[in-house]
Amino acid sequence: MILSIVQYGDPILRTKGKRIEKIDGHIRELAANMIETMHTAHGVGLAAQQIGEALQLTVIDVSQVEDRPSTMKLNAKDVDPAIAMPLVLINPEIELRGRTEMGVEGCLSFPEISADIARSKSAIAHAQTLQGDNVEIEAGGLLSRVIQHEFDHLHGILFIDRMNSAVKAALSSRLKRLQNESRRGKRIRPEEEQSLVTETTL
Repeated sequence: MILSIVQYGDPILRTKGKRIEKIDGHIRELAANMIETMHTAHGVGLAAQQIGEALQLTVIDVSQVEDRPSTMKLNAKDVDPAIAMPLVLINPEIELRGRTEMGVEGCLSFPEISADIARSKSAIAHAQTLQGDNVEIEAGGLLSRVIQHEFDHLHGILFIDRMNSAVKAALSSRLKRLQNESRRGKRIRPEEEQSLVTETTL
């Protein structure tokens, strides 16, 4: 089922997700719906907060992005990221590795807004799968960036918080418009999302 996406201005985007103690039918259905919603919106990541649920749950799929490569190790073994997608990460924790680099990001909760954001070049994520297994994912390239962006979402941190202050100031009128629309109850219908996957809409 395709879900509507919460837009900037909704307080749930600033809410830290609750730890998932039991992976039951509701969580599995929610994850499946989030994957369908992400694909419909042409995104590469989606956090539970973005569909109105304050939970430690995110889905990721970078398999359709050809111009921004990813690297991935799953439990210390090299794997093709495209084959491993989509990822469902439950209760993730991350370690940042290497120096930072700038890269363009967008966000499904911020239609038509993108900016260069500094992120660590690589990251290691420890999480549970839908089967309850513990996994370690060592990510580089775009996948690392997506994992960091989604991890932020799960803790109420938004990509605008990591923008250069001048860039954020330049976007202030657009951000206020989104907030006002959100207060009026507007949500984003994924099938109408115009953002491009190559801009890392998360």
